[in-house]
This record gives sequence, C-alpha cells and structure tokens, in this order.
Amino acid sequence: MTAKSPRMSSFQVVLLIAASFLSSLGAAQNADQAYRTPPLDIADIVDAQPTPAVSVDPAKSWMLILGRPGLPSITELSQPELRIAGLRINPANNGRSRSSYYNSLTLQSLENGGSRVIIGLPANPRIRDVSWSPDSSRIAFTLDQGDHIELWLAEVDSASARRLIVSEMNGLFGAPFSWMSDSFRLLVKAVPDSRGPEPEEPAVPSGPVIQESTGRPAAARTYQDLMENSHDEELFEYYGQVQLLMVDVSGYIQELGEPDLIRRALPAPGADYLLVETVQRPFSYLVPQYRFPQRLEVWDSSGDLLREIARLPLAEEVP
Repeated sequence: MTAKSPRMSSFQVVLLIAASFLSSLGAAQNADQAYRTPPLDIADIVDAQPTPAVSVDPAKSWMLILGRPGLPSITELSQPELRIAGLRINPANNGRSRSSYYNSLTLQSLENGGSRVIIGLPANPRIRDVSWSPDSSRIAFTLDQGDHIELWLAEVDSASARRLIVSEMNGLFGAPFSWMSDSFRLLVKAVPDSRGPEPEEPAVPSGPVIQESTGRPAAARTYQDLMENSHDEELFEYYGQVQLLMVDVSGYIQELGEPDLIRRALPAPGADYLLVETVQRPFSYLVPQYRFPQRLEVWDSSGDLLREIARLPLAEEVP
C-alpha cells in the first residue's frame, strides 16, 4: 500500500506566503533605521516657535523680548553628560546640561512701542543668564559656544552686543556673573586658566567605597545623580573650580583670590563687599552638593578676606 504525501491546504499556503513577506519587510525596515522627517503638516506643528519670554528693565522704560527656539535638535540632545553630586554637567562647556536658551534679543520701548533688534550676535546664538544692569543702560548675558561659555554685553543706546572678555565662564553652579551696584562692573565666575586636563578614570579603583552607619534613625530623602566613587569626587572638584574676576564694561579684568570650589559669590548692595560661599570636604554619596559642608566668608571688592562668617557642616540627616 503506497503512503500518500500530506498536502497543505490553500489557507496554509496563504499564511506561509504572508509570513515570509512580513519577515522580509521587517528585515528591510531594521536595515534602515535612520531618522526621518515627518509630513510637512506635522513638522510645522512640532517646529512652531514658542511664545517669547520678556524682561522689563529696572527703570520700567524698556521691555526685552527673548526669542526661544522650538524643540532641541538631535545634536543638542546627544551632548555628553556627567551626573555627579546632584548635578547634570556638560563637560564640553563646563555648564549644566539640558539647559534651555534664547536665540534672539529685541528691545521694545514701553513709552512709544518702538522696537529694535539687538545686533552683533553670531548666527544661531544660544543665549542664557540674561540680566539688566541696575541703571538699565546695559544687558549682560552668556553665550553657549558649544565647547565653552562666553560673557557678552549689550548696550541699550546702540542696541548692539559684543563679547566682553575672552575668559571662559563656569556655569556649573548657575549664572556665572552678577552686576555690581555701580552698573560698571560685574562679578564673574570663570574657569581657571591654570586648570589642567580632566582627571582620568583609573582602570582599577584605588580602594573600596566605605560608608558608615551611626545606628540611629534619621529621615532620609532619595536623590538622583549622586556621587558613587572617588573619581566622581575628582570630577566634581575639577568642573567646580572657579576663579573669581571683577570685570568692568570696557573688558578690564582683575582676579580676586585663588581658584576654589566657589558655589556662590554675591556683591553687597554698596559694592564694597562680597559674600563668598565655597564647598568643603568631606563630600557625601547620600546627598547633593548643596548639602555638602560650606564656608561663608566676606571679602572686600579687591578679593581680600575680611572675615569668616560661618562653617556649615555636612547636612545628611536634614529632612
């Protein structure tokens, strides 16, 4: 008796063909995963310019209109990032990563409504930290150049902007400058010229990470991006180093003190004194940098130490 060969039904044949087609289609799609531009209707919605921000000068005579770009580009989103001590650092420019920016500055008179676009800016500028001088005659701001941050100044009378100094700004702890009350000088946090290359991560850890428990209950919060090892400590000290400068509107520079982990530097209302806050060791792997030990000092405007105000301890157990 001859055995009969099994036959596939027409339904099974259709299923087999469909599966083969879908498999080849999926392979083709996986081979081509480049970014694509959506249809124009969708792109117009996504790329629509957001509402600009505004800033009114102290004298209430001018309104500064700050243009904002749409969504960030893939290039901007792919910038390197370090997550240390509660900070997200862009090592390329020594500033914060993922920071928003403005791309145009326009002055509008609050008296007659006339407007003037500030000229002198480079193409496609990334403007941050915009600040009016106390007398409303000038506007200081930083310009992100990708691999460093610059300090710029705009004159209200001429509606023109220029780079003020060559020194690179340190934007790790926020805005890297403050106006002095005389409207002629700025207190600036710069990257020290003497700073060397970034510390390299050792191939083998120098030792174990040791944390001690006091054995007593304490309230504890959960934080992101904390330190994890001694290399993180080195990177924090490297990118946090600040050289204070006193810079006048002509670009003349006076160095104040020595480079240090200066988190804040605030001028007194009379412009004669400075309140300087530095971060101290020991660093913590449990809390962000603003809870590290701090030293508060009063300097004169030439950078000489006048008095130590306080030494604040590590605040790991503060709710």
